[in-house]
Amino acid sequence: MGKPTGFLEFTRELPTKRSVEERRNDYGEFVNRFTDEKLNQQSARCMDCGVPFCHSGCPLGNVIPEFNDAVYRKSWKEAYEILDSTNNFPEFTGRICPAPCETACVLGINQPAITIEEIERHIIEIAFDKGFVQPKKPAIRTGKRVAVIGSGPAGLAAATQLNYAGHLVTVFERDDAPGGLLRYGIPDFKLEKWVIDRRVKLMEEEGITFKCNSNVGVNVSISDISREFHAIVLAGGSTIPRNLGIPGRDLKGVYYAMEFLKQQNKRVANRPIEEEDIWATGKNVVVIGGGDTGSDCVGTSNRHKANTVTQFELLPKPPAERIMQMPWPTYPMLLKTTSSHEEGVERSWAVATKEFIGDENGNLKAIKLVDLEWTMVDGRAAKFEEVKGSERDIPCELALLAMGFLHPQHQGLIEQLEIELDERGNVRAPEKSYQTSIPKVFAAGDMRRGQSLVVWAIKEGRDCAQKVDEFLVGKSLLETADGNAIARYLV
Repeated sequence: MGKPTGFLEFTRELPTKRSVEERRNDYGEFVNRFTDEKLNQQSARCMDCGVPFCHSGCPLGNVIPEFNDAVYRKSWKEAYEILDSTNNFPEFTGRICPAPCETACVLGINQPAITIEEIERHIIEIAFDKGFVQPKKPAIRTGKRVAVIGSGPAGLAAATQLNYAGHLVTVFERDDAPGGLLRYGIPDFKLEKWVIDRRVKLMEEEGITFKCNSNVGVNVSISDISREFHAIVLAGGSTIPRNLGIPGRDLKGVYYAMEFLKQQNKRVANRPIEEEDIWATGKNVVVIGGGDTGSDCVGTSNRHKANTVTQFELLPKPPAERIMQMPWPTYPMLLKTTSSHEEGVERSWAVATKEFIGDENGNLKAIKLVDLEWTMVDGRAAKFEEVKGSERDIPCELALLAMGFLHPQHQGLIEQLEIELDERGNVRAPEKSYQTSIPKVFAAGDMRRGQSLVVWAIKEGRDCAQKVDEFLVGKSLLETADGNAIARYLV
């Protein structure tokens, strides 16, 4: 490695952020870049560890020690080429990925892990700044037409790879702009939308066609697409949220998290909102669900100037450090404090919501809660009982349900295709083939595997593209992990 003793000389540091007081007043990104000195130090911490478990921790198999070494040597084009060989969109993962690679870092056995995610973000932004990121057009076209339905990270990755293989790719998106949940689910303060627009523009220059406001199965006929295209990739995501069927669910003031988040992203983009406006301003907000979506609701509510923000989680409070049942290098379920939590929230664990309470006009005014006592088995929460006498009401005018997603929307496209679903309601498509019960129709991302991470969606899109390529031409040029097989065909 660039500096064999780097991990002994430097400790983990993260870039500075704009102050909480400042960033709560806007929706811009607030994480600054490393100085040249700090970036050099952080890349120097990567060890010559022999067996780099970060490779297996990352679903994409990013070649992490090699690009860290290139960053240390300030060989920016080399660093970009190494990263680009396995990851189509480092500008997304470098901002919003939970970085499973870092939990597998060998240095993490007894020290804080390498800042892999931040180094990744710096590589791609420096590559754009220096003009290394240029359109890569296939020199030869196969004449095969592929429709990709859905433009989230899985759909974008599949489209990019299939275009590199020489196929003619059209992406259909039901919203008014590409990106899926990247655009209308992730708040701008975590991912500004010019980042998506920059990548989409590059993909268009490479030859990919985007058709927005195209809801396949509603205003676009799947029968027409089946006739016009040689293969179809379903990448519509897992979009049906988990509900909370308790008394008072129909009160005004109880919404799914994505209804709330999508509206705010549209406001920032100056796009029209056709539904009822949802605001947290001046309200007591309760976010039900302790994951990243719930955290995004916390950050957005604070920017709305909510009166109070509270976040509930059904499960008990996770440990702050690994326990015996979470050995390295497995992904540990640890207590996570996000930047949104830093901005102000009261967090409660082992709490169940019993009832939404309304006023005489049908508006939410309070929530009835009860504490839970969990029985732990092998370090995991196995079952719970309600704590007697712990029931209480708290004031609440806005409740946001952020409890995850069940499966893709069945109405419309999936029902019309009559494809097989698995026991969870996802599209059945084996990982070995990504092929559905209809031979020319493939599936990737959350629509196939269920709700997951952005890095898994990109991997799914890439792997699915290889299977589609094999289906269309017999042998795929996308089969090598480092992209060397196809590099000869790009100009």
